[in-house]
Amino acid sequence: MRKPLDRHVLWSLLSEKSDFWTELDVVGVTGSTNADLAEAARHGAGEGRVLIAEEQVSGRGRLDRRWESPARASLMMSFLLRPTLPRELWGTLSIATAVALEEALHAVCGVKAKLKWPNDVLIGGKKVCGILAQAEGNAVIVGAGLNVSLTAEELPVPEATSLLVAGASTLDREQIAAAFLAHVAAVYRTWQEQGPGPVIERWERNSDTLGRQVAVSFPNGRNLTGRAVGIDADGRLRVDPGDGPVETVAAGDVVHLRPRA
Repeated sequence: MRKPLDRHVLWSLLSEKSDFWTELDVVGVTGSTNADLAEAARHGAGEGRVLIAEEQVSGRGRLDRRWESPARASLMMSFLLRPTLPRELWGTLSIATAVALEEALHAVCGVKAKLKWPNDVLIGGKKVCGILAQAEGNAVIVGAGLNVSLTAEELPVPEATSLLVAGASTLDREQIAAAFLAHVAAVYRTWQEQGPGPVIERWERNSDTLGRQVAVSFPNGRNLTGRAVGIDADGRLRVDPGDGPVETVAAGDVVHLRPRA
């Protein structure tokens, strides 16, 4: 039996760890937490608002893919930021969020995650969390879907995993959510004060993409194969095709072709 999130317990835990967050709501079911907070942003909602849903019926990941999970088996949340850095740097907020989650999972769950460009978190080479950031006026809504207690049979695709399957030391969603949000607040403050550079360096240290041969499928149908050699200050992936200049990838579907060199 999966117990529901206790908002009061979660808020108490979070308040002990961080003073950044201003509002936290937990709902039983919604279409999409990102869509809900985007609507709130359009009506002037302030920075620091968090929305968590026990179940999403219209959740979306990157490239408009569906994101579904059994009720109370995951952490499906979005939060609202109003960054002051130039808009062209906002794309790196998904990278900052991935860094925060990797650090939180290591601290609270005892699992070692790795980061796949642009915004997936992997354990043992399989996806445990996807992150999606979208601009809404002067706000950025960041959504994350973390597989917590899904069994192997409940996982949607063979390439997915969960904290349960990965042998995490705890599956307590209040503890995990509070740690994740506290880490997000700390990483975001670094991002705001120093720019994306330090956060990108942390991402690179725990990257599962850099050094690999990758295949990139672009939205326009073009394909690129090469070695992932870095990400630039705007968060774009740098790919060396080996027979031409290094290319920067702003958006695309990336497949890891073989282990890192």
